Amino acid sequence: MGIFSNGKVKDASEQAEQLQRELLHHAQVTLAHPPSALDVSVMYQATAHSVRDRLVERWLKTEEHYSKTNAKRIYYLSLEYLVGRSLLNAILNLGLKGEYSEALKNLGYHLEETVEEERDAGLGNGGLGRLASCFLDSMATLSIPSVGYGIRYRYGIFEQLIADNKQVERPDYWLTKGNPWEVERLDVVYPVRFYGHVTTYHEGDKTHFKWEGGEIVLAVAYDTPIPGYGTINTNTMRLWSARPLEEINLGEFNEGHHNRAVEARDRAEAISSVLYPNDNHDEGKELRLKQQYFFVAATLQDIMKRYKKSGDAITKFDSKVAVQLNDTHPTIAIPELMRVFLDEEGMSWDDAWNITTRVFGYTNHTILPEALEKWSVPLMQKLLPRHLEIIYEINHRHLQLVEKRWSGDTARLQKMSIIEEGNPKMVRMAILATVGSHAINGVAEIHSGLVKTSLFPEFVELSPEKFQNKTNGVTPRRWMLQANPGLSKVITKAVETDEWVLKLDLLERMKHLAGNKALQHDFRAAKQANKLKLAALLKSRCGVEVSEHALFDVQIKRIHEYKRQLLNVLSLIYRYECIKRASPADRSKFVPRVAIFAGKAAPGYHLAKRIIHLINA
Repeated sequence: MGIFSNGKVKDASEQAEQLQRELLHHAQVTLAHPPSALDVSVMYQATAHSVRDRLVERWLKTEEHYSKTNAKRIYYLSLEYLVGRSLLNAILNLGLKGEYSEALKNLGYHLEETVEEERDAGLGNGGLGRLASCFLDSMATLSIPSVGYGIRYRYGIFEQLIADNKQVERPDYWLTKGNPWEVERLDVVYPVRFYGHVTTYHEGDKTHFKWEGGEIVLAVAYDTPIPGYGTINTNTMRLWSARPLEEINLGEFNEGHHNRAVEARDRAEAISSVLYPNDNHDEGKELRLKQQYFFVAATLQDIMKRYKKSGDAITKFDSKVAVQLNDTHPTIAIPELMRVFLDEEGMSWDDAWNITTRVFGYTNHTILPEALEKWSVPLMQKLLPRHLEIIYEINHRHLQLVEKRWSGDTARLQKMSIIEEGNPKMVRMAILATVGSHAINGVAEIHSGLVKTSLFPEFVELSPEKFQNKTNGVTPRRWMLQANPGLSKVITKAVETDEWVLKLDLLERMKHLAGNKALQHDFRAAKQANKLKLAALLKSRCGVEVSEHALFDVQIKRIHEYKRQLLNVLSLIYRYECIKRASPADRSKFVPRVAIFAGKAAPGYHLAKRIIHLINA
């Protein structure tokens, strides 16, 4: 969509002129910088505000349309989002790359340098966060009414330094220059309770439960527009920031207990401070569970408020609400929705459970036993006492079904129980997610198969209709058009349309061109240009010169045993030994190779950090 004036679409040069005026306006008026003090950092902010103006207009129209049509919405719950940089992505989705490039050029700046000024919102770890952001992009592009919910971490994934060949972590305060993409919603604030106790009372023959006392923190919403490609549709990513109910205890402060006066504030703000606090100790485990419940509780209050605006009966909740759990982190949403239905809406257990299971879907990301989330019963009893009661009741009714189907099979009951016996007892979140969802998927065909055969075979026997596959795709807008413009041009030329960006099945047209000499030449040229760029980057960043004619062997992943960087580096050591032992004639047969590793190890994952040490050594 172009910029409209007097009902006519302006041509590219007119648009560029208007954008140029907008950039100067934002630099001087919005950001209060005189013309003599402009630099590339200011121009990034000005460009971001200019782009945001367009997004906000579309955003408001989208929300108005969803409300008017009372559309069913998908609520995507994820503890991580790797949204990457927003400026270039938004410009591409708006179809204004050429116009912004020209406007900046006329002011003496380059778009490529300007977008580099943006701090990456490192609100994720790897594949899980990348998948979440790709889903938001795709749902916006397909005009699917949806909201992505998560946490607005003040410190994202840490900044990695290398000292003495070892990883050193430094806080990544990605908000040092603000975030022009988000809108703080001080009118969207919800209370979230921790600790406390459960009170039981009776009305006639009905027993009621009320969770009381404890500590309350506030969840404040920050919204980011998520634009679709080639559509005015713009969805929302809503992230929660934790605030105290009371900023300071004035009585304690005036008594001279200054540290004690701000203890509640510090405890609250810690919840949204750091992505994945180290959980090698009890305090870290408690903070992680707090994070999970905090964002889930605020999200369900927000969903309920939006639903009730429609005036529909609570019994039709699942006809307008679908909640997708991205891995086990948001699974506490299942007992939380049950708590709301039972304790606040006065529903019967059966009605509440039927609606809850129709609302939730669960995406499993790993079948590794050590990576499947579990919380100790004592911790949950302390932090979320009412939820533990509900989990026990869910488990009791679930095991009754199992016993009915496989009478006397104690081993099966133990395997399928949400509660794992031991000292202490543990709540198995993956099993809770499986029991409480109507659909369970893996993220690739082979993975979904292993979920059925290795992880949950007993549940497949019990409810085969629940299990399905959703291949973990990436958005071609971000991961081809933006990330690899050279190859994108080759594809567009080969398939004779740029529609492949929306319809990847058009790539089928390239099959019969596999032997086409012109296509092979164009492909090699695009690849070689990218290798030259990477070689230049390695020289400027690492001070290492490499041959762009060598085979580039690149592994960029979180450093983890199951991602096999250790096997990779051991194979390189073996290859090096082979080259050393080889005769000059045999040595000449080896293909020159440049091995490139990138990735971070979790701060508490000592073996992964030793793998980094080995690679650097």
